[in-house]
Formats: sequence, structure tokens, C-alpha cells
Amino acid sequence: MRKVAVVVQDGAHPFGLGALCEVFAEPYHPDDDNPVFDFVVCATRPGRVTGSAGFDLYVEHGLDAAADADLVCISPADHYLTPAPEVVELARASHERGAVVFAHCTATFILGAAGLLAGRACTTHWRYTDELAALYPETTVKPEVLYVDDDRVVTGAGSAAGVDAAIHVLRTSHGGKAASDAARRIVLPAHRDGGQAQFIRTSMPVCDAETLAPLLTWIRENLQQDLSVTALALRAAMAERTFARRFVQETGATPHGWITAQRVLRAEELLEGSDLAVEQIAHQVGFSSGGTLRHQFTKVRGISPQQYRRRFASICSPVRA
Repeated sequence: MRKVAVVVQDGAHPFGLGALCEVFAEPYHPDDDNPVFDFVVCATRPGRVTGSAGFDLYVEHGLDAAADADLVCISPADHYLTPAPEVVELARASHERGAVVFAHCTATFILGAAGLLAGRACTTHWRYTDELAALYPETTVKPEVLYVDDDRVVTGAGSAAGVDAAIHVLRTSHGGKAASDAARRIVLPAHRDGGQAQFIRTSMPVCDAETLAPLLTWIRENLQQDLSVTALALRAAMAERTFARRFVQETGATPHGWITAQRVLRAEELLEGSDLAVEQIAHQVGFSSGGTLRHQFTKVRGISPQQYRRRFASICSPVRA
């Protein structure tokens, strides 16, 4: 990989562009012995490109500058649902001739418009994953990860994840040392733990429960109680099989799955807003042990309760793990 081209459009996001510049536009430094790329920023027309943050860009090159690039990056912009047709065609043609095509955040939608996501896995900012999946049902959208590399189509999550994805591309093309040195220069880990799942604000699941609505409210308020199907069926005055069937019909989930989701959600709140130890939180939300809480929480969030607390705790007092 020798030449890297970044495409910007009106409404360009400065952080999204900057993430690519940090990795691929760095001049040579003897301490790192880093690779230097023929790096070019281009637009549908040379000249002024409006920005999204109160300042604009001046771009010297048109899209023809990307015609021979080994890596073509589409930078995020505001108008991701109505991209310039020339940019869509550039993405398609670049992949067809063998280049790596890279997009992150909202720019992933442009790869969808180019037909590059069909049959592939991809990601975008967690806020837009449902919209992306609805628009391009033939792709597998992964909302929990920071980036995806699928057959020379690389997609990243939010703007900061553009750095993670770019470092991955650098690692693939120039090896681990080049990637580690680039990450060290930017003052980031060479590979971040977890994914973007922990940043998605979990809301209380919405359901159209009618018969079970009072029971669901009671469950949320009594997560530490015996919530077995036997106990809940008794409280609902139903046979166990009837209760289990009705629960799925009204909530779209099994009793175990729905209750586990409620317990994880409540654990999030306590991790963010209290200094309770993980074992204490596990007891309050109804898990049998801290180990069970850690397992279920990591399964849902992609990081441990301790990692979640370090990132999102909102209290000033010291916290315990």
C-alpha cells in the first residue's frame, strides 16, 4: 500500500477526516521509522468544501486523484443519505480494480449505496446501525464492534473508531510494529478492548404487554426476588406452560431473557451511580453471584462491570470492584 486517498464531501466531519490524517498522513520520523504514504485529500470538485463544525476546507484535488490509490477512504459527512453519485461510483470502481475501500461512521452508508455491503459484514456508529440494516438488508450490520474488515471493505464505528480501523489497516499492510508505533504516536492503545456496545444507551425494552403489564412492572421493582417461571406463573395465576407462552407473545422474549436484560440494565445504573461493590450489585439485581453478573454483563456489553464503571461512573467518591 503506497497511495492513500481520502474523499471529503460537503458537511465534512473534521474528526472523521482527522482520524485518517493522523494515521496515513504522518511525515517520516526516524524514531518510528514509519511508512510514508502518498496521501491526498480529494473532492467532487477542487475548491471549497463546507464543514459541519463552523469552518470549511479547501481541497486542491478532484476525484481523479483517487483513481490509482491503493486505499480509498470515504470521510464522514452530514449528507450521508444523499451522497454525490461520483463518490458512490468511485467507491464501487475502486474496489472493483482491487483497492481497499474504507469508510467509518456515517460514510458506511455510501459503501451501501455503492453495492459494496451486500453479502458482507460491516459497522457504523451505534446510533445509525438500525437505519443501515433497514436500508441494506443483504448486509450483516455489527453494532457491537469498533470496525469490520471484510474482503477489502473496511468499515468503522463512530469517528474515534476511525482511528482503530485505520490502525488495523496499517497493521494488515505494514505489520504490527508500524501499527503499534502509530498508535503510540497518537497516544492510543494499539488495540482497544471491547467494542462500541458499551457506549449504546440501553433503554427499557418496550412491549405491548396487556395481560402481563402489572407483573412486568412488579418484576422491574423486585429483581432480587425469586423470578423463576414457577414463581411468576403462580403470581399471574396461570399454568406454567400457559404463562411461558403468553410471556413470549406479549414481550417477544422468554422470561429468562427478558429478566436478564432488566437485571443488566439495573446493574448499569448502579455501576454508574453508586460505589457498591460488584458482589453487592449482583445481590441487588438478583444475580446469584458477582461471577454471574460479570458473565451476563460482559455478554451484553462486551466489557466487564469494572471496565464499564471506570468509563461511565458519575459519582465523585471512590469506587470498589
